[in-house]
Amino acid sequence: MTVETTYAPAHAASDSILRDVADGIAREWDALGVRGSFLARNIDTGEQLGFDVEVPVPLASVVKVPLALVVLDRIAAGELDAARPVTFVPSPGGAGPTGLAAFRHPATLAVGDLLLMMLSVSDNAAADLLLDLVPVPEVAARLRSWDCPGLRVRHRLHHMYACAAGASGNDFSLALELAVRDERTGHHTIETLDPAHASTGTAGALVSLLERVWRDEIADPRATAELRRLMGLQVFAHRMVSELRADSLRFSGKTGTFLHLRHEIGVVEADSGDRVALAALTRADRRASQAPDIDLAIGVAARRAFEALRG
Repeated sequence: MTVETTYAPAHAASDSILRDVADGIAREWDALGVRGSFLARNIDTGEQLGFDVEVPVPLASVVKVPLALVVLDRIAAGELDAARPVTFVPSPGGAGPTGLAAFRHPATLAVGDLLLMMLSVSDNAAADLLLDLVPVPEVAARLRSWDCPGLRVRHRLHHMYACAAGASGNDFSLALELAVRDERTGHHTIETLDPAHASTGTAGALVSLLERVWRDEIADPRATAELRRLMGLQVFAHRMVSELRADSLRFSGKTGTFLHLRHEIGVVEADSGDRVALAALTRADRRASQAPDIDLAIGVAARRAFEALRG
């Protein structure tokens, strides 16, 4: 017999007022059929609000942010040339719908432009070409050396799609159904949705990474500056930034979407000087490839958190 349990996330907040904001966000997500982790932190004051901030979650394309930082640090150290040409040759079963992953003909790009494609349009093929140059074990080792214990990079981007295709016989509607079912049971048919095998992160670890990037406290400052610039060029505006549109605000972020996963991390900066780092990691309890209500809920959460944390 299945026993229904009440959703009771663990809150992390600097005071009771911020806890109430976090609790409201968690309740709204629960009403939508969403389980997730959320954290927002004022980079300069340290005040924060969130819930389930230490729960490891498969990152999907959010993993491209730590990957980019490692590649940019190699470039800053003179170990990799941003102008180095890399040729992409399409193959059957491409990983994703954007950028090089959607190309039908060979193309040659510089390493620096692969970074741009990876972060601006979430190009999975560009990410895997960068992982040819800076392999997964090196990325993982660099994150350990930077003391990022809540981040785990374990596989290439194409591996996400290969595992889903293998489990579902190339039927991604079935893969989505499996993902939702397995989220409830905790037994994952698709390996790259299992936190024990996936590239994972916690909301706490991701916000700490963003905080260190924005404060130039990790990697070479030239690398962190370029990462900030590239994250500011993301073209997707349907999640966090949807509720943060104003001439006085700037948002730099990275989405992550795969099957029932809908994530975004980023930093919102105001002309007033306020800087808030955010991470929203969600798993939907529904078999829908499109969920604009969940995307909007992430945007609303980001706006409420920013308003609560700004000076």
